[in-house]
Amino acid sequence: MAEEPSWDDIFRPAGTEPTRPALPTPVGPEPVSTAYPTARLSDPFAVAAAEARAAQAAPADPNQPTSRRAAREAQSHSVAPRGGSRGGPPRGSGRGSQPLKKKRRLGWLWALLIIFVLIGGGGVTGWVLFEPQIRHVLGWEAPIDYTTTGNGTKVTVVIQSGDIGSDVAKTLEQAGVTKTFTAFYQLLLKKPSVTFEPGSYSLQKEMSAASALAALQDPKNKVVHVAVIKEGISAQSAYAQLASATGLPVTDFQAAAKNFVALGVPSDAPSIEGFLFPATYTFDPGVTATQALQQLVTTMFKHLDKAGVAPADRLKVLTLASIVQRESGPSVTDMHKIARVFQNRLDKGMRLQSDATVAYGTGHTDRVTTTDAERADAGNPYNTYARDGLPVGPIGLPGDAAIDSALHPAAGPWLYFVAVNLKTGETVFSTTIAEHNAAVKQWQAWCHASAENAAYCA
Repeated sequence: MAEEPSWDDIFRPAGTEPTRPALPTPVGPEPVSTAYPTARLSDPFAVAAAEARAAQAAPADPNQPTSRRAAREAQSHSVAPRGGSRGGPPRGSGRGSQPLKKKRRLGWLWALLIIFVLIGGGGVTGWVLFEPQIRHVLGWEAPIDYTTTGNGTKVTVVIQSGDIGSDVAKTLEQAGVTKTFTAFYQLLLKKPSVTFEPGSYSLQKEMSAASALAALQDPKNKVVHVAVIKEGISAQSAYAQLASATGLPVTDFQAAAKNFVALGVPSDAPSIEGFLFPATYTFDPGVTATQALQQLVTTMFKHLDKAGVAPADRLKVLTLASIVQRESGPSVTDMHKIARVFQNRLDKGMRLQSDATVAYGTGHTDRVTTTDAERADAGNPYNTYARDGLPVGPIGLPGDAAIDSALHPAAGPWLYFVAVNLKTGETVFSTTIAEHNAAVKQWQAWCHASAENAAYCA
């Protein structure tokens, strides 16, 4: 209570200090430390300095702490009995000391975790941005090639005409086939004789450079669309075959065929009919209708050139060859005889009187038989019953044998012919009209012999 403020102190105006009685001046010598007699107790720095000098002068004691931290640790591990009782718990082992140590340790752990998270976050960013450089510095070079023949995922790779090794290496990497550009390109440097054929190839993703190269050299992996164009069919039927092979609509081919002059067909031809060579064709994925038709026209020109047909005679030769192709059976010999019949008629000024040409003019390219009314229609430009000479253009797609028959007809006086067995193609050639009429009756009898035969004559 002696230190409790008085009422005067409580209500004293701010800024004024209470009047305290002066402390008595000490009398006698100033007290000193009992451990260090030369150090005055009133001077704490003197006591500390004395302690330091004593520590330096005294021999080192391995059992004594060497620092304040060590002293604290020693104190926390002290086993001095509490309250002088030997059987009591060790000093510092009470409730207050052990949780404090755990808190200190957990604090360090949390601090380390935070540091690692910060460093890890920056490390991930650095790895993403500078992985190649980091791998190079640390000597952790990543593999540049796969070790398998693929992961089963199909992919189509296109090699363009004119592509060199580096182009192919880049294409394979971009398609996910090879792991790196370098892996495939380095392999090519060891195989300078390797060449690549333009086209589309079916490969797999994640292939080793060696397996990818082997796959590109295997013709079985080349992706092609196959179209079989048969002799004698019309251009319209060829469009359907091409559409089926390429996946393009028939209308694309019809539209492309309208500009037939741009494909090289003579301008005096009525259409592209007859200028598409019948054969088996392969097309790469992505081919256009114009490109496909151009391939067929170019092939026809090559065969005509090989046969010795001058460009100016292409339309005439193909027109006659197309009639022979449509009127003939499977016998190549008959083709040359039929060509002779038509050539003899042309030489004598007789009309060709071909049912195949009349049928084509009516739009019926699937048959060669005609009616009386169709044969009498002079408005049909393909009606060789009503018009002189050759029709205005080809009526189908002739092959090599038909072209050769038009150029080299067999020798003979025949002016007529008729197929008396449409199943086998057996044909009777006649010189006189009486002989021909007898052959026509033979054909009619065959048509009525059975329902099967009648189907051929419909």
